[in-house]
Amino acid sequence: MSIIPKFGIKVLQLVYGALEKVLERFNPPIRNLVVSLNPDGPVRGHVLLSYRIELFLQRAGQPVPTYHPSWVITERMARKFLDFGYTVDVIANENKSFLPKKEYTFFIDTRMNFERLAPMLNKDCVKILHATTAHPYFHNAAEAKRLMALQERKHVTVRSRRFMPVRDAVAVEYADCLTVPSEFCLQTFGYANKPFYLVPYPAEFVYPWAEAKNFESCRSRFLWLGSAGMVHKGLDLVLEAFAGMPEYHLTVCGPVAKEEDFERVYEQELYHTSNIHTLGWIDIDSPEFVNLALQCVGFVYPSCSEGSAGAVITCLHAGLIPIISRESGVDVSKEVNAVLEDCSIEAIQDAVRQLASCSTSELERKSRNAWEFARANHTVENFEKQYGIMLEKIMMDFQMGKNT
Repeated sequence: MSIIPKFGIKVLQLVYGALEKVLERFNPPIRNLVVSLNPDGPVRGHVLLSYRIELFLQRAGQPVPTYHPSWVITERMARKFLDFGYTVDVIANENKSFLPKKEYTFFIDTRMNFERLAPMLNKDCVKILHATTAHPYFHNAAEAKRLMALQERKHVTVRSRRFMPVRDAVAVEYADCLTVPSEFCLQTFGYANKPFYLVPYPAEFVYPWAEAKNFESCRSRFLWLGSAGMVHKGLDLVLEAFAGMPEYHLTVCGPVAKEEDFERVYEQELYHTSNIHTLGWIDIDSPEFVNLALQCVGFVYPSCSEGSAGAVITCLHAGLIPIISRESGVDVSKEVNAVLEDCSIEAIQDAVRQLASCSTSELERKSRNAWEFARANHTVENFEKQYGIMLEKIMMDFQMGKNT
């Protein structure tokens, strides 16, 4: 009797799969679309940009998506190439069906399409790896080390959430050069000995300077803000650090409930510790987040590996003083605050106590420095400017003039 339902389910799965393929021929998924853009003036060459395609499919008047800054980054990258007179074919970096049908002057990809597409391109095409993360091997090893350390402390295994496919690891070896958002990110690719160009990442949102902030009342209050991968981003360490410092308060903003194994291990700290307040996910473009930033003096983010952490950039724009790891991928100056020398629980506690012991005038100075640093380095406008400067350098370095 049990064979019939199993057989029926298998048939349905096969029929559904075949129907899905037929429908995709007439209505291809977004990841398989190509958007072609043309400059206003004479055409200088052609560019293949493999990153995010969603923003180019928006209808006029629709709000700009804010799921991730990569949407706007892709649009500004394309805009700069158009300004230089290049046509731009934009594809999703998850597009596995696209085949190049013309000669391209430039190819840009984040890593997911590099190994597949690079060998198909004309030999004189300049292939640029747009590195958005640390090298995948470093990234995976760093998370594995954090997971094993938690295993030793808590005698339990938590699943990995941020492991990257090993197929992406060789992308830089197919590239002629790479762009990186931080010095840390660059060092993880140093083995390849490829020319590099540093372009800091922008924030999704910016906030006005908080003139009314009371630094005396908020000196003992801190924030952890992050997305998926609680262990990767150091929330386990931060929770244990604050659980041992009842005089300091921590607010946790992130999708903790989606990682049930992590939530079970840290249920006591997350929900039953008086100085730790777990809000869950928060909209960073909301009055709630702005008010929360007013109530906190700083944020703690000991991530083990990032290209350039968006959460860090967001908090800097909100005037929060950073206690971050170097691996967070944001090159803050000493005038903003010192970077953690190591991410041990004790080091985090020492950094929190040291910051909270500063005078109110020193706290305000550090907060203002954080806000000004973000405004100077991590805006969409600065990204577009720096990306344009970078393209001019690449054209000079690769003598693009002889091919135009």
